[in-house]
Amino acid sequence: ELLEMASRGGGENAILRHTQRNKKLFVRERLKLLLDDESFLELSPLAGLSMPYGDVPAAGCLTGIGKICGVWCVFMANDATVKGGTIYPVGVKKQLRAQEIAMQNRLLSVYLVDSGGAFLPLQSELFPDKLHGGRVFYNEAIMSAMRIPQVAVVCGSCVAGGAYVPTMAEETVIIDKIGTLFLAGPPLVKAATGEYVSPEDLGGAKLHSKVSGCSDHFASSEKEAYECIRNVISTLNYDPLPEEAVEHDSPLYSSDELLGLAPQDYRCTLPVKLILSRLMDGSRFQEFKANYGTTLVTGFGHVEGHLVGIVASNGELSHDASLKGSHFVQLCSQRSIPILFFQNTAPHTAEPTSISQAHSNRLKAQASMMAAVACAAVPKITIVIGGCYGSESYVMCGRSFSPNFLFLWPNARVALVDSRHFSTVPRAGDNDCTGDESELKHLKEKLEEESSAFYSSARLWDDGVILPQNTRKV
Repeated sequence: ELLEMASRGGGENAILRHTQRNKKLFVRERLKLLLDDESFLELSPLAGLSMPYGDVPAAGCLTGIGKICGVWCVFMANDATVKGGTIYPVGVKKQLRAQEIAMQNRLLSVYLVDSGGAFLPLQSELFPDKLHGGRVFYNEAIMSAMRIPQVAVVCGSCVAGGAYVPTMAEETVIIDKIGTLFLAGPPLVKAATGEYVSPEDLGGAKLHSKVSGCSDHFASSEKEAYECIRNVISTLNYDPLPEEAVEHDSPLYSSDELLGLAPQDYRCTLPVKLILSRLMDGSRFQEFKANYGTTLVTGFGHVEGHLVGIVASNGELSHDASLKGSHFVQLCSQRSIPILFFQNTAPHTAEPTSISQAHSNRLKAQASMMAAVACAAVPKITIVIGGCYGSESYVMCGRSFSPNFLFLWPNARVALVDSRHFSTVPRAGDNDCTGDESELKHLKEKLEEESSAFYSSARLWDDGVILPQNTRKV
């Protein structure tokens, strides 16, 4: 339901205004004209939902990965049905994440610009800092230096800082009558000078194609513009290593059964191998150190024909399990094998005694595994299939350890601590408990709300909530 809501952008009335009055294509229709097929992975589609921006329904910007002319591309497309494509803080964060993916994986970048620029009332959250709006342009320059091609289509209003996105791309197409490009639009010209100037005269397609040279290609329609971009991409001479069509088996057990296996509670004793058997090719898994540190399952297998190392939570991460994890991650790094982390961390219970020797040893072993995970020079993909709590989320390659991608199942919980443990936490100080219960209740409710998968995804702490049965495809 939430994904369906996000796909509607600004809602029916906004889509009608966009497509009928302004004669423009909806952002998802634009992507259909560009992509080779429907194999499109939308990134963080729930970003911005229920964020504190008044009545803004989503981020106003769609990002994803798909193929044009056989080349994998990252897309950054404004959705002008959401407040005219105005950029909110979460929209900036979404674009920067897409550029990070493009740089890390050397993927061609495609910008579809249709935006009213930054939302001025939130300028302090959009403009001044290192990871605010200006970083988009910095990244464009860095990607050019890295020889990662970038192309753009001006398919609507392109105002203020947003005007630099297409002008810094290598090749840009602008669409007649609907594409405009200027630092300040006609209303500001009127306010500043008293002069009325039409959008076309100030920054239309003919002006930028014939006079300013800001655009490299003039298109008389949207359809022509996307055909032009496909032609441009076919001449970029940018052909990453061809993918081999690898024959692979399906799992022996249906992926649909993952819906019934998704852990609702970290305390459940579900063996993680039940989940792996529904994800691995042929349900084959070559386990590593099967009888040692059994609260972590490690081993090798194939997913869709690709050899991967598996690091999967199978209970609380013990001292032995952490040492096993360090060893296995180092092996994968040495052999250049990508690692898939399946995270269902178990928060530590409050111990009745002071810190024990075993607890101290576990800390040291977990620190070793953290270092191994951080330094492993291979692609890392993390799927949170249950709980993602505290230090174990770092050890298992959570967001702060920069996995190439991180996805959540809808049942996932992301938090420093699990609020269900609070009843076991001893009170500090004396026996004066006035107000403690109500404060504790309020804190538990707050943590409960903030630990949901959807709260996380709305803030781009991950790359999207995915359905368990789609895990192999994603």
